[in-house]
This record gives sequence, C-alpha cells and structure tokens, in this order.
Amino acid sequence: MTNVVSPSTKHTQTPAATSRFAGQHIHLIGIGGCGMSGLARLLADRGAHCAGSDSVASDLTAALQEAGIPVAHDQSKGELPDACDLIVASAAIKPDHPELLAAQDRGVPIISYAEMLGAIQADATGVSIAGTHGKSTTSAMLCHVLIECGLDPSFIVGATCPQIASGRIGGSRAGAAVIPGQGPYAGRAGLVIAEACEFNRSFHHHRPTLGLINNIEEDHLDIYGSLDQVVRAFAEFARLIPEEKVGGRLLIAHEGAHRREVTTGLRCGIETFGFSPAADYQIVADASVQRVGLLQEGHWLTQWTNRMPGEHNAQNASAAAIIAHWLGADWDGIGAALESFAGIERRMQRLGTRTVGGGDVVVYDDYGHHPTEIEITLRALRAAEKPERLICVFQPHQHSRTRFLLEQFAQSFSEAEVVIVPHIYFVRDSEIEKQRISAADLVDRLRQRGVSAMHLYPFEAIVEQLENICRPGDLLVIMGAGPVWKVAHQYLALRD
Repeated sequence: MTNVVSPSTKHTQTPAATSRFAGQHIHLIGIGGCGMSGLARLLADRGAHCAGSDSVASDLTAALQEAGIPVAHDQSKGELPDACDLIVASAAIKPDHPELLAAQDRGVPIISYAEMLGAIQADATGVSIAGTHGKSTTSAMLCHVLIECGLDPSFIVGATCPQIASGRIGGSRAGAAVIPGQGPYAGRAGLVIAEACEFNRSFHHHRPTLGLINNIEEDHLDIYGSLDQVVRAFAEFARLIPEEKVGGRLLIAHEGAHRREVTTGLRCGIETFGFSPAADYQIVADASVQRVGLLQEGHWLTQWTNRMPGEHNAQNASAAAIIAHWLGADWDGIGAALESFAGIERRMQRLGTRTVGGGDVVVYDDYGHHPTEIEITLRALRAAEKPERLICVFQPHQHSRTRFLLEQFAQSFSEAEVVIVPHIYFVRDSEIEKQRISAADLVDRLRQRGVSAMHLYPFEAIVEQLENICRPGDLLVIMGAGPVWKVAHQYLALRD
C-alpha cells in the first residue's frame, strides 16, 4: 500500500490572511457530526476562532477539544460565547433550539451548514459529489486518489476514512491554498471536496466548479413529494456549475441519473460514465466486479482492483477516477491509488469473524438505509462471501421514508434468509408521522414475500437472538443509518 501524505508534513493550509473568516468568532450548533466537525476544522484552519456545542459527547467532540476547539454539551441554557460573530447550525437543529433563540435575541447572524460550506467553496475550486447513494464512498475515494497523486485537497467527508483523515477522527482535512501540478486547474484556488446532500435542498447552497451526479432515486419524499420533484432539485443543483469556458464541468451517470432532464440547458461541460458502451467513459469489470477498468472511445485509460465489491462500488470508484483526472492526476497514479483504497467505516465494512460451533460467522456493518442500497449491498456481499445463509439486522431510518418506500423495502431483502428489524429510528419526523407506521409493518411485508422476519427490541434482545440462530458459514450484516451498528460490536464482543 502506498503511504498517505500527512497534512502536517506536506500541505499548505489556506493562509488566514486571505480568508474572509480570519479573526471571526464562529459558534457551531451540532458540532459533533462528521460534517459539522469537519467544517469547524476547515474554518479554524482559515483563521476563524471556532467553538461549538452538541448534545452528545463523542470521539469527534473529544478530538475537536484536543485540537483547541471548545465544545459544550449542555445546550438547554442557550448560552453562547461572549465573542460570537456568526452562528452555523446543523440541519438537525430545530428553530426553537435555545442557542438559536439566544442568537436571535443578540442579533447574531445565523446560517446553515450548507450555506457555510458554499461560502468556503466560493473562495476555492469546489467539487460537489451528489447522488441518492454513494456520496461518502465516492468522496473518500476521490480524496484518497488526489492525496496520493499530490493534488492536496481540502475536504469534508461524512464518514470516517482513516486513510484520508491523517490521524484525525472524522473526515476532514485542510489542503493547499492553490491547486498544485500541471493539470487544467493548476494554480487556481485550492480544492474543496464535499458531499452534496439533497435533503431539504441543502445542496443548492453549494458553489461547485465541478460536480458529480452518480444516481437519482426516490428519497426524502417527506420533503419532495415525488420523484419528479427530486429530479428537478438535482437539475437546479447542476445549474450551479459555471459555464464550460471558465472550467465548469459535470460528470453524470449515463444511466440511472435522469441525465436528459437534468442536463437540458446547462452551460457547463457535460460527460457521462457507466457500463454502457454509449457512455463517454465506459466502465468494464470482470465477473467479480472487483477488477475494474475505464475505456474512452475504445482506448484503455486505467484499471485497478476494488477492495469493495459490487457494481455500485465500481461505479463510485470510476467517478472518482474521472474527476481526479480532470483535476490533473495521471491515469497510472489514479489506478494505483484506487488499488490501495481500503474503504470507510460503515460502508460494507468487514468487522471480523466470530467462531460459533466450530466454524465462523462473518460480520459486516453497513450504513445502507434506502431500498436500492440494501439490495445492491446484500447482493454484492453474497457474491463476495458466498455464505451458507445471510442474516440481516436492519434498522429503518425515519418513519416517513419507511412509509413512502415500504413496498420497495420489502423487495430489497431477497438475498437474505433471515431479517431482524428493531424499532424504526425516529429522526426529523413528527409524532403524527411516527404513529402511521411501525417496524411490524415491514416485518409483515417481508413474511408475505417468504422471508423469515421478526421484530425485536432492544438491541440486547437482538444480540441474544443472534446467539441462538447464528451458525457456521453464516454472513451477518448489520444495516442502517441509526445506532444499529452497536449490535454488530456487541455480538462480536461475545467472542472474547
């Protein structure tokens, strides 16, 4: 494996004197998330005096405090630092939050995480990674390739990837003030790579020079109401990319991203990628879908072996490769970097094995919480691991998503012999929405399709059930965007 260059020994941070945020006292509410903690670090690297609060103490908040960024955990009093020029609020913060009310009383300006990220991108060469699925994985792959190829990006990635965090907990890094190398963007303001989340149309605050749209599907229907509205939102995101003559470029999936509706009327450069020979960049792969290559007009560009199996990860890696090349990385370096990419936490993460009855149970943890993510992940893991049985513990994330996509969820577990469903993770929805659907509704649909399914809670009860049913040759996959990851770690801890 090639060595990751440490920021402390290579990169040149954005000079504080050139940043509009230098000297400002900025308070971040909900600072404990990957995105918000990464944003705090980027602002501090640009000369801002950052502090924040979060209701939950975590490794991320502890790491921020070690880096000199104070974090408070009692938000109930609505206390802000004496010096406070600007408030940045996480998307999870509600309008009646005590600190937001205190800021309003004091007349302190308030902006969202996405608005601040857009402001940082506006002073840089922004690269925004969009799509219903694969944003964190693709962003981490791209950042790893750029680091390995000497292009030194700044970034915020919404998951922990030890290879790119350079010792930091979370996914952020302050890179060079200008883009190095000899590529078409060399000498421009430094790179800022970020995931472009479509929830609540937050990606409309981005200011990208280059953009990716990897896929578009029904999701966040509590916000959008229909797939047509989701597609329109992605089209509006694409219109943020500047015209081609000043470097604006969009990479969009040839299939699965509604490219005709999205790209109509765009002034930026547009190229497509995918498995179709009609795509501008054609992805080719062997039967395992782990040996992957890229072709352009029939000519080989590069090839590599993906450590993360599945067609979706071949597509994620290919998108990262193409954008890295646009930014000046050479194809040989790109292939070598992707070959060494080891993955990120909670994305098809192989946690280990547990010896049971003289054989092993293989345990994976995955963030998948959308029907398509579940289906393609379970299919890829079955093909890679070839288990006797696949047992999945899936925690639905958000009641409205579960209700809107209930039939799709029921179809997505065809690869599993056993599915265990805890309570739906309650986030963002109203109490009224919470009463409209339960985990038992999903279990009923799964049983109607012939899947052995059960609803169990709390997590300790699920671990006890796994103790009873797991046997040698099983593949155990823990899935969901909530705290269900604890089940995997509790189950594995029993091996000691």
